[in-house]
Amino acid sequence: MMNDAAIDADTLSPPTLITAHGSLRRVGVEIEFLGPSAQVAAEALAHDLGGSCQAEDPHAFKVSGTHLGDVLVETDLRHVHPDRHPELGLKLGRRMAAWLGTVASPFVPRELITTPMPIARLPEMDTVVASLQSAGAYGRGAVLWDALGLHFNIDPPRLDAATVTAFLKAFLLVNDRLRRETVRGSFRRALALPPDYPQAYKQRVLDPDYWPNLPKLTDDYLAANPTRKRALDLLPLLAHFDEERVRSVLPHEKIGSRPVFHYRLPHAHLSDPAWSIMPDWERWLLVERLASDLEKLGEEGTIALNLSA
Repeated sequence: MMNDAAIDADTLSPPTLITAHGSLRRVGVEIEFLGPSAQVAAEALAHDLGGSCQAEDPHAFKVSGTHLGDVLVETDLRHVHPDRHPELGLKLGRRMAAWLGTVASPFVPRELITTPMPIARLPEMDTVVASLQSAGAYGRGAVLWDALGLHFNIDPPRLDAATVTAFLKAFLLVNDRLRRETVRGSFRRALALPPDYPQAYKQRVLDPDYWPNLPKLTDDYLAANPTRKRALDLLPLLAHFDEERVRSVLPHEKIGSRPVFHYRLPHAHLSDPAWSIMPDWERWLLVERLASDLEKLGEEGTIALNLSA
């Protein structure tokens, strides 16, 4: 399924495709859905994409060797994977965890997680969506008052404070537009969005003189956002830089240390046969383009500050 098969490279690509170390930038994708068990979904993917399916536990299955790399499908609840989450300090045995996963299955989404892939291969993810849909996966962007998420894990072009700050500034400037387009006028979807950043924090970051070093950037972010529930969740990236600093504030938060921008605003709509991940990726590119233009970034930041004064 490719709704926009004619997407060209310029539309798909960020301004910077190569990292500071000379490698192609990559992106990992996470898709949450309801319906089939993790095992059924993983076996369908192995059949449709090629590869083999192995159980990591009764509610987590790895599909190895697909044309898009390895894929993990799991029930999105840490408590049913006690061997993989020792930080929880749970005493659940494997049998009890397996039972809990079965009981929770009608209410807790499954999550598909890809290994990082070159950005140019992102349109191929629509074949993954089609495979999940054929296996019975469904979802309309929200379950109760929480999101069924489509998340992108994006390699930064550089791993330094200036790059992270530029992307954060750019994201805050386009955040309102991204939220409107994600909601599409739905009150229920609006309730499922990650909470917005505090207004005082946004004003601080958008100040033209705000270009902190990494420790200061981390401390400011943690003080204002002690949660992973932000549309651009910087906790994985900040933990990659200094996990001890992040864990000292959030010892029990679900944070996977990794050098990526964790963009978690979009919703997954598996119930829509025409749904594609690509429009949400194209919206993310608004952030990429603004972050790469420091002059425009400063001008728009100043305008935003004046409007909020």
